[in-house]
This record gives sequence, C-alpha cells and structure tokens, in this order.
Amino acid sequence: MDENKAQEEIYSQVVRAGKRTYFFDVRATRADDYYLTITESKKFFNEDGSSHYKKHKIFLYKEDFAKFKDAFAEAIGFIEDKKGAYIAEERIEETAVSKKENGSTNKFTDVSFDDI
Repeated sequence: MDENKAQEEIYSQVVRAGKRTYFFDVRATRADDYYLTITESKKFFNEDGSSHYKKHKIFLYKEDFAKFKDAFAEAIGFIEDKKGAYIAEERIEETAVSKKENGSTNKFTDVSFDDI
C-alpha cells in the first residue's frame, strides 16, 4: 500500500445491506483535517457471468456535518412517521406467516450473519 494512502485512511466502517455495501471512511487531508467519504458499492453481473461493481461516492467535510446529520435524521424521521420504522424481525415474521398461509412446509431458521 502506498505510504501516503495509509496515512490518509483513519477509520473505516462497512455496512452490508442486501446487494449493496456501504463504506464509511474517515480520511485526512494534507493539512491533517478529517472528512468522511460514504461509498455505495453494488455488484452487477454481465451476460457472460463475470461481474463488476458500480460505486457512488459522497465526500462530506466537517463544516457540513451538523447540516447533513440534521437533514439525514429529519428524512429518516419523515419516512418512519409515514411508513413506520423498519424492524427486520417483523419482516421475517411476515414472511414466515405468508409461507405458512401459502402451504409452504419449509422450516425457517433465524440466523445471525454478524459474525461473518
């Protein structure tokens, strides 16, 4: 790894969400100030079976953190207000009930992938 690249990478958090992966990376400027990059990566498959990733990146600087955090929280609050909070366990139960009602005899096992 390039020495300058290693110096600018401060912290990284990965969120896997279905077909998408989100990366939250704290980096340093040349002046040793921190900023955040948020990257969405999604895997696509070609007709020949090979794959590639499409990535979208947002750079978020310290002076914008408060505005971004407020707008993000407000947007999430709006969605939860209008559509309710998404709780994975409720979705799992709905799926299991739906399968049972449709005559599916497959057993459902709750598995945590946090350790992978």
